[in-house]
Amino acid sequence: MMEQACTSILVGKNASLDGSVMIARNDDTFLPITPQKFIMQAAYQNEERIWESNLNGFKMTLPKNGYKTSFTPNVDVEHNGVFGETSINEKNVAMSATESVYGNERALAYDPWVENGIAEDSIQNIVAPYIDSARDGVRYLGELIEKYGSPEGNGVLFADKDEAWYMEIVTGHHYAATRIPDDAYVIAANQVAQQEINFDDPNNFMWSNGLQEFVAKHHLNPDKNSFNFRKIFGTDTKKDRHYNTPRVWFGQRYFTPEVKQEPTSSELPFICRANRLLSVEDLQYVLSSHYNETKYDPLGNGTEEEKKLFRPISLNRTQNSHVLQLRNTVSKKHNALMWMCFGVPSFTPYVPFYANADDIPASWANTPLEFDMNSDYWMYRALSMLVESHHVQFIQDDIDYLKECRQLQRTMIEAVDNQVAALDGKKLTEALTNANDEMVKVMRDKAMKMIDHYFVEGLKLSKLTFNMDANL
Repeated sequence: MMEQACTSILVGKNASLDGSVMIARNDDTFLPITPQKFIMQAAYQNEERIWESNLNGFKMTLPKNGYKTSFTPNVDVEHNGVFGETSINEKNVAMSATESVYGNERALAYDPWVENGIAEDSIQNIVAPYIDSARDGVRYLGELIEKYGSPEGNGVLFADKDEAWYMEIVTGHHYAATRIPDDAYVIAANQVAQQEINFDDPNNFMWSNGLQEFVAKHHLNPDKNSFNFRKIFGTDTKKDRHYNTPRVWFGQRYFTPEVKQEPTSSELPFICRANRLLSVEDLQYVLSSHYNETKYDPLGNGTEEEKKLFRPISLNRTQNSHVLQLRNTVSKKHNALMWMCFGVPSFTPYVPFYANADDIPASWANTPLEFDMNSDYWMYRALSMLVESHHVQFIQDDIDYLKECRQLQRTMIEAVDNQVAALDGKKLTEALTNANDEMVKVMRDKAMKMIDHYFVEGLKLSKLTFNMDANL
C-alpha cells in the first residue's frame, strides 16, 4: 500500500475563535507529484454498489443509500489507488483519512495485519457517504474494521458541529477513539497518539470489542495503574523522535508557547489546551510551517545539520492540505466550509468552499496527469515552485499575497452568508455553488498575477550575467 505521511489537527468548539469544530490534515505522499482532484459525489438511493480496491483486493457491498459527499481522490487511480482523503457529506459530517500510524510488534504478534483488509485507499469512500454524525463515523468504521480487518495502522478524523473524534486502528482488528474535549485541541503526526482510554466513559471514548481482554491476555500493558493506548500499541523509536514528534512539538509550541518541551520528547501530551482561542488561520499556519523561526527551519538560518535534523510539517510532497470547519454561528444549511490547498501550503492559499454545493469548479475537479495551467492543482504547484526557487527574494511578496487572500476570503464569505441566510433547498445550493465558482475565479486571478510577477522578477535573477561596460 502507498502509505501517507501526514500531520493532523483537531479542535473542539469551545477552543476555537468562533465556536467552530475543526479538523485539519496535510496529505503527504512519498512522491513530490501525485495529482489530486476535488469532486462531489452525488447522493444515491436503492442502488447495488460494490467497492473493490485495485491495490489490495479488498471488496465489500456498500449500503444501498448514500449521501452527497465531497472527495479529493488521486487522478492516477490505476497506479496509485483512489484515496478519497477529504470529505464533508450532506449531513455536515466531516471526515479526513488517514493519518498513518504504526503499531508495535508485541501487539501485532497476536493480531497481525489483514492483507486484504480495509486500507487507507478505501476508508474515506466506504465510510464518508454513510454516516450521520462524527460519533456515528467511529461506530461504523469500527464495525467494518472488526469485520474485515486492516492491513495497516491508521488514524481517522471525524467532526460535526458538536464533536470532534480521533480514531486509531493499531492492529488487524483493534482500535480506540477519543472525543476531543470541547475546550481542547489535538495534534497527531504518524505515531500512535492517544493516551488514557477510560472504559467507564463511553460518551467520550470508543473501542473495539475485547480490547481490554486482548491486552490483558497477551500482557501488553507496561503500566500497572492505567491504560495508556500509546504505550500499549505505539512505537517509540529514533525515527519517531526525528520524523514524528518534532511536528507535534512545533504545533503545541505555537498553540501553547508557555509550555516548554523538547522536540524529541516521547511524552508530548495528546489532549492540549491553547493559550488563546484558535482560528482557521492558526491551523493553516501550523500545517503550512517548516519550523518557522527556529534553527530547524530548512529555509532558515540554522546550521546545515540543524536544518536537516527534523522532518518539516509542510513538504513539496504535500498533495493537499485542508481545514474542515463546522461553524456554529450560521445556519446548518451553509455552516460547513472546506478550506482546500492544492499547492505547497507554505506558499499557496487555502481556498474556502461551501460544502452544500452541487458541484466543484472544473479547474479543481478536472486535474490532468500532466502539467496544465488551466488546472488549479498544477497552477498552485507552479506558484509554489517559483517562490521556493528564489525564497529569499520572493518570500515577503508571498507573505503579503497570502495575507491579502485571507482578508478577501473572509469578506467574501461574510457577504455570501448574508446573501443566502433566507434561502432554502435548490436555490440555496445553487447560490453556494455559484459562490464557490466566484471564490475560485478570484483566487485564481490573484494566483496568476503572482505567477506573472515571480516569473518576471526571476528573469532578473539569472546568474548568466556580466556587467563591465555599459555598451557591452
